[in-house]
Amino acid sequence: QVQLVESGGGLVQAGGSLRLSCSGSGRIFSLNRMGWYRQAPEKQRELVATITSGDSTYYADSVKGRFTISRDNAKNAVFLQMNNLKPDDTGVYYCNAYPVLPSHWGQGTQVTVSS
Repeated sequence: QVQLVESGGGLVQAGGSLRLSCSGSGRIFSLNRMGWYRQAPEKQRELVATITSGDSTYYADSVKGRFTISRDNAKNAVFLQMNNLKPDDTGVYYCNAYPVLPSHWGQGTQVTVSS
């Protein structure tokens, strides 16, 4: 069983930056396309960005140009650099494979952006 642990969230003013980290055990990072997801209050969880094992990336339109996803397979880690944060970026951020592996959701990390 792979446990994914997210960290790096916090409270930041609009325009600020945060760097999220996701680490875990197992082979999931080296074999799978990984993604960052977020869930705003009273909204469904949505895909933010993905990265393949070959470092090809995808970004949701809402974060394109502001967020950067990266990975370190040797350390079983995925990162999300978030710049120019907006209040709409507020939510709990999770990492998981893409497509998701439902049994591997972690606790997430809270990101709150104040205006």
